[in-house]
Amino acid sequence: MSSPYHADPLLVATWVKGWAISREVAPPVSVYDGSHVTVGWPAQLARYVFPHLSDGYKELAATIHEPFIHLKVLDDPEEARAWLPSRWVIQEPGHMMVCPVPMTGVAPTLPDGYTVDIQDEITVPLVRILAADGTTAAAGRIALVDDYIIYDRIETHPDHRRRGLASLVMYTLQQTGFAKGGSKGILVATAAGRALYTTLGWKFYAPLTTAIIPGE
Repeated sequence: MSSPYHADPLLVATWVKGWAISREVAPPVSVYDGSHVTVGWPAQLARYVFPHLSDGYKELAATIHEPFIHLKVLDDPEEARAWLPSRWVIQEPGHMMVCPVPMTGVAPTLPDGYTVDIQDEITVPLVRILAADGTTAAAGRIALVDDYIIYDRIETHPDHRRRGLASLVMYTLQQTGFAKGGSKGILVATAAGRALYTTLGWKFYAPLTTAIIPGE
C-alpha cells in the first residue's frame, strides 16, 4: 500500500539543516535520497533523515549494526517497520508541522512574576521566560534557513505549565524570526506539542518515525 504522505525533500532537508544549526552539530550531508548528520551524543551518534521510504532507506538500514544511530523517515511507524531488519526498534513518532503564514490569534499576556529574556543577536536566537527566582520557566529557540524559521526545543518546566508560557515563547520566537527575514515555520512536535501548536494555527504535515538499534 502506498503512503498517504508525500513529504517535499527540500522542506525536509531544510528542517534537518535547521535542526543541526540549532543543536550546534555538524551540517548535514546527502546520503542516498536523505540527509546524514554526525551528532556525537552518547545516545545519538548520528541521524539519517529520509523524506519518504525508499530503496536507499532500506539499503542503509541493512548496513547499520551499531547502536545509537537514529534512522528517521516521514512516514507511519507501521510502514517503516516493514522496511527494517528486526534489530531496529521503532520509537514514539514525532509530528512534523508547518506554518506557512503567521500564527493565529495574539500572544497571551505575560503572567505576573515572570519576565521575558530575548537573545536575538546570537547564531541560534533564544527566548526564555524567567520565573521570579531567575530560573527558566519556559524556553525555545529558532534557526533560520532561507525564509524558513525552524522552531526547536520548546520546553516548559513542569512547575510552570498551563499558564500560556509555551504559546508566549512561540509568538516571541515568531516575531524574532520575522525580524530576521523568516516567513514560514517548520517544527517537529510531540503528541502534546502537536495539540498546542494546532491551536496556534500550525498544520500537521507528516509523522516522523525514528528507529534505533538499542545499546547494551
